[in-house]
Amino acid sequence: MGRSQRSGQILFVIRTHLESVSSHSCYATALSFINGSTGQRSPPEWIMKTFCSVWLFLSLVELSPAPPVSQEPPLACRGPVDPALPQPETPEEMANTTGDLEPTHYPARRAATVALHYLNTRHGSPHMVFGLQQVHKASAEDVAAGGRNYSLDFSVTASPGGSPGPALRCSADVLFPRTEQHTPPDVQLRCEALQEINSTAEDEAFYQKYIAPDSAVSAQDLPDSYGNMSEEMQPFWRLGRVAASFIMLRESSENTELNMVQVANVTQQESSEKQLMLDYVVLLHDLPSQEITQWKLLASWSPDRGVRVLHTEWQPRCPHATKPPN
Repeated sequence: MGRSQRSGQILFVIRTHLESVSSHSCYATALSFINGSTGQRSPPEWIMKTFCSVWLFLSLVELSPAPPVSQEPPLACRGPVDPALPQPETPEEMANTTGDLEPTHYPARRAATVALHYLNTRHGSPHMVFGLQQVHKASAEDVAAGGRNYSLDFSVTASPGGSPGPALRCSADVLFPRTEQHTPPDVQLRCEALQEINSTAEDEAFYQKYIAPDSAVSAQDLPDSYGNMSEEMQPFWRLGRVAASFIMLRESSENTELNMVQVANVTQQESSEKQLMLDYVVLLHDLPSQEITQWKLLASWSPDRGVRVLHTEWQPRCPHATKPPN
């Protein structure tokens, strides 16, 4: 076999390998260079060494694992956002939407949360607190008097005695007034079968146990940082949740979504009115701003009069803070 023939076979092997991985543009360039080198004359030795090095390098590249799909380039390396592509709505843009709303989006959920606060202020107790389960249908419209009204169809869960209870279907109209000074939202609420859910027996037993002068209670961190809370303290947490609903209802606006995250402190006070008198410090979380505010409140409760909030005081946690968010 002549030297020229052997060189042609070597080039054929290299070319065959490169063709098997020819999806890369640089491989196609190398093939073109090789094809131009074939002929009667053998390519110089430096060309063969170069091709062998390229062949080895490409083999390693072909065998190396691809980066995970989830890896994205740094923000500084990404190209500009194409304005022609649809961009996700911001909370401010969604808040200005009228007509039918997406039930899972922020405006519908926020309005339903306000209706939930209203429900807890009217029907909550040491053994009954309500939670939002799902928004089924929602719409919004601007009103002539100035403001936006949300019409809602949603379901809530009732937790009598601390255990999960049945779901109730509710409808509500939540009006957020637009005034120079903050005005609490106005709520009109209707819930099916609400009268069938009660915790009279448990509430009466709880009242008789803790109305005695020698049974004063004091506790902190309900629940604690691990989510734990004793069964004995759960009625006091629910009372704090109901009392906090008065504040959250009053402070709610179209730009907030408030929830209580913890009873930081509760202390039972003496009372001459046959009411359980409880001094609370509660932590409230606003979802859009991620701000946590601290409020002190004095609440009273008895089975016949329900929960009443007698005093509230916003407690700044930063030296420069001078007023509540609203």
